[in-house]
Formats: sequence, structure tokens, C-alpha cells
Amino acid sequence: MDKIFSTRMDEKVIQHVGLLAKQLGTSKKAVLENAIRMYAEKVETDQGCDILTHTFGGWRREESAAETVRSIKGLVRQSQERYKR
Repeated sequence: MDKIFSTRMDEKVIQHVGLLAKQLGTSKKAVLENAIRMYAEKVETDQGCDILTHTFGGWRREESAAETVRSIKGLVRQSQERYKR
């Protein structure tokens, strides 16, 4: 699903994007998406960083997944009990 991304840009850049889109026979959106992808690849190559390496481990935790589920279910039960009284 596409999301809306709004930004202020220099008028000449906007014109350049429009001209590129017309020249390539694609949409302005496609031009911007491809440009950002290419820029990201260049930065990753130049700096030797891999975005996936930096994002892995976001869910590392001391407890197991089963313990997390058990804990959350307990909290939900407690909140439901509170409203039964």
C-alpha cells in the first residue's frame, strides 16, 4: 500500500522530475522512487553499511516469544476483570 509523503522542494527540482518522467515515459512517482533507491544503494556501498544489518535484532529480548504472549494475555485478562466488577 502506498503512503503519502509530503515535502517542500526547490521548484527547479520539481520541474526536472517532471521532465525526466515525460522523457522516460513514466510517472513522477516512479522517477522519485527509483532515484531514492539508487541513492540508498550508493550510500550503502560507499559507507559499507547494510540497512538490514542495522534493523535486525529489533525484537531481541531476554524472554521467549511464549513468555511474551503469556505476559500479554495476563495483562489483557486483568484489564477485562477490572471492567466486570
